Amino acid sequence: MPQAVAMHERIAYSAMPERVPLQWPDGARLALWVAPNIEHYEYLPAQIRVRNPWPRVLHPDILGYGLRDYGNRVGVWRLMALMDRFALPCTVSLSSAVLDMYPDITEAMLTRRWELMSHGLYNTRYHWGMSEPEERAAIEECQEIHRRITGQSLRGWFSPAASNTRNTPDLVAQSGIDYLCDFYHDDQPTPLRVREGSLISLPYSMEINDSIAWRRGMEAQAFARKICDEFDTLYAEGGRVMNIAVHPFIMGQPHRIDHLEKALAYVLGHSGVWCATGGQIVDCYRAQTPTHKPLPT
Repeated sequence: MPQAVAMHERIAYSAMPERVPLQWPDGARLALWVAPNIEHYEYLPAQIRVRNPWPRVLHPDILGYGLRDYGNRVGVWRLMALMDRFALPCTVSLSSAVLDMYPDITEAMLTRRWELMSHGLYNTRYHWGMSEPEERAAIEECQEIHRRITGQSLRGWFSPAASNTRNTPDLVAQSGIDYLCDFYHDDQPTPLRVREGSLISLPYSMEINDSIAWRRGMEAQAFARKICDEFDTLYAEGGRVMNIAVHPFIMGQPHRIDHLEKALAYVLGHSGVWCATGGQIVDCYRAQTPTHKPLPT
């Protein structure tokens, strides 16, 4: 297969009004999955490809690193306490190195039986510009860490800092991973054509995402309102997937956490909301929808 694969070859176009309605368990109107992004940013990044992880100043960037370190020291525990109050089955967008670097966090995630989706090794190790063998090795390293710690294979993949390549879907599928969150193109899961095996694109949000909102200067109250507005539309339409992506160093701050709690209370105050993991949504989707044939070699 040639290196360059056009998007229309990977994903067949499907107009939403023409689709057979998706059915969620117990007649739910909406599938909700919440993705805490628990990441590690290297103090002195070993590899800088295409984009400098700390462009503000010469390395080290104490302010940038310290803010993110706050997330793993303090913010993550605030988020966990909040998710516990709502009994939410979270799917973590996880820098795989966290599993060895932060055993307290690892134990807390495993105790809660959260699904762990790999977000690469570190969030400062971009995949842009990697050769196919380099990217395959990077994905396999994360897969090996996950198997060693959890005894299971990864279900999902989201490239570090969204730094996917043209080969990423094929390599993720070859590694035995079920779903990919690198495309932000739909409100429902979508089959991806890959060289071998099968892969589903699971809706991950760059809109209901505190990192993007933070970069746009949006504060917590407005972000919470955005969550509620998004929910109202998707809930009314039915058969959709809603993702809420949050970061401990952002929404885990003391001045923001209450706004997230109010938004979650609003969403979960409605009947017919199926709170699921990414893997559960993909399994439900696959049970009622055929996948695409592999790409030609």
